[in-house]
Amino acid sequence: MILSTASRDRGVSRSTLIIGYALTAVAALFLAFDTVGKLLVIQQAVQATTALGYPASAVFTIGLIELVCLTLYLVPATSVSGAILLVGYLGGAVATQVRVGNPLASHVLFPLYVGAVLWGGLYLREPRLRALLPFRR
Repeated sequence: MILSTASRDRGVSRSTLIIGYALTAVAALFLAFDTVGKLLVIQQAVQATTALGYPASAVFTIGLIELVCLTLYLVPATSVSGAILLVGYLGGAVATQVRVGNPLASHVLFPLYVGAVLWGGLYLREPRLRALLPFRR
């Protein structure tokens, strides 16, 4: 099986690799849904963005930035760079939610939840990242 061969070659157990890819898929699907809404300039995306204080003209540009970051995250060779850029993007989302006074757990912290899931997925499927940032026992 390809998955077991790949996991053995990379020093990652099969279950860890599956969980890592599942977490990556969850974060990527959420971000892709958000990106498509912005790139297609869907009315709900425009309304949500303008409600946060951004002009409607910025929706497509924000979606394009998100698309670049997400693409980098999904390409294995650039996944760490993509994750770093997405954390910056999500940090801006946190700052925006704080600025408009939205509720903490549901709005302000939501980008942190997404960031934790995307980094968790990357951490589980990338042994070099675990070697760089090991958990102490």
